[in-house]
Amino acid sequence: MKCLCFVVLLAILIAQNSSDLGVKSASSDGFVSRKGVQFILNGKPFYANGFNAYWLAYEATDSTTRFKITYVFQNATIHDLTIVRTWGFRDGGYRALQIAPGVYDEKTFQGLDFAIAEAKRLGIKMIITFVNNYSDFGGRKQYVDWAKNTGQNVSSDDDFYTNPLVKQYYKNHVKTMVNRVNTFTKVEYKDEPTIMGWELMNEPQCRADPSGKTLTAWMNEMALYVKSVDSKHLLSTGLEGFYGDSSPQRKTSLNPVAANVLGTDFIANHKLDAIDFASIHSYPDLWFPNLDEKSRLNLLRKWLECHLEDAQNILKKPLILGEFGKPTNTPGYTQAQRDAVFNATFDTIYESAEKGGPAAGALFWHVISDGMNNFKDPLSIVLSENSTTVNIITEESRKLGLIRGKGKLSKTKI
Repeated sequence: MKCLCFVVLLAILIAQNSSDLGVKSASSDGFVSRKGVQFILNGKPFYANGFNAYWLAYEATDSTTRFKITYVFQNATIHDLTIVRTWGFRDGGYRALQIAPGVYDEKTFQGLDFAIAEAKRLGIKMIITFVNNYSDFGGRKQYVDWAKNTGQNVSSDDDFYTNPLVKQYYKNHVKTMVNRVNTFTKVEYKDEPTIMGWELMNEPQCRADPSGKTLTAWMNEMALYVKSVDSKHLLSTGLEGFYGDSSPQRKTSLNPVAANVLGTDFIANHKLDAIDFASIHSYPDLWFPNLDEKSRLNLLRKWLECHLEDAQNILKKPLILGEFGKPTNTPGYTQAQRDAVFNATFDTIYESAEKGGPAAGALFWHVISDGMNNFKDPLSIVLSENSTTVNIITEESRKLGLIRGKGKLSKTKI
C-alpha cells in the first residue's frame, strides 16, 4: 500500500507539471500513415497493441484526478501498450464536452487536452472517436433531440444519418475538434502526430435501413468532410465488423442473427476511398451466449481470420481490432477462459503481422486505474495487478513490437 501511495503521489506531481513536460519531453515520432495493408511510422511498418480508456477526458476534467491518466499511461508503456482508443465526445449531461450544438465546456475540453498531452509525453498514439451510436454519453440520440428542440421533424435516432441539421451538427463538432488548440502543447489537434487517427462513430448502426445503403452514404459524406478539414490523420469507421449484403456468404456464416438488421456492411463501409483502415470488434460471449466456450473460441478465430483475409484481398487496407475482451460475468467464467481469449486473439494478430499482412494490432476493452470503482465492469482490467491476462498482454505486445523493429515492408501489390 505504501508503494502504491508513493506511485500515485509521483503521478500527481507529474500531472501538475504536465504543461511543461508535455512540450519538453514530447516524442519525436511523426504521423502514422498507410502504405497498402500496413501502417507506416518514421519509414517503418507500425504494429502495436493497445487498450481502450473511454474515461480519459472525463477524469482529466478534474485536475485533482488527472494522476489516474498519468498512472494508466505509465503502466501501459511498461507493458508495451502504445495505442489508446478514447472518446472525443460527451454530448450533454454531467461533465459534457458539448453542452449544446456548437457550445463546449472549456474545462472538459482541457481534460481531453491533458490526455493528449500525456500520451504525447509518454509516447502513446491515440485513436479518438467523434460520436457514440448509443445514448450513453449523449450519442446519436442527443443530436436528434437537439434538432427536435428546434422544431425539426425527426422521430427516430436513425434520423441522425439523414436530417440536414443533424448532419451539420456533426460536421461542426468534427471541425471544432480538429481545429482545437491544445492548451498544454499549444498544437492544433489536426497537427498533432500523437493522434494516430479518428473514428467516425463508436459502433455505428442504422436499423431503419438494414440494406446498409443509408449508413454507407452517411459514412462517405462524413469521411470526405473529415478529410477536407484534416488531411494529416488516418480515418476509420468504428464498426463492429458485421457483414452486409455485399458479402452474403460471410453474413450467413459469421454474423450473429441479431446483427443482420443493424444496417452495417463491413466491406461496403470500408471500401470508401476516404476510409484508411478497417475497424472490427469481437465479443463472441455477447453475440453467441448459447454456445459453449470451445465453439465461441473457434468463432473468435474465424471472425478474425476472415476479416483479415478480406482486408488483405478486397479492401487492401490495414485492420485494427478496436475492441475485444472476456467478461467475468459470463456463466461459468474462469481466469483461464479469459487468458484463452487473449491468447487466441493476439496469436491471430501476430501471425498476420509477421507475414506483412493487414493486422496492425488489437485494443482490448478496457483499462481502468487502481481504485476506479465507478468505471469497473465485467470487462475492465487493472494493469498493475499483474494477472495472468496482463502477463499475456505484455508478452504478446513485446512480440508485436519486435516485428516493428525489423522494419520489413510488405511486398503485397496494391
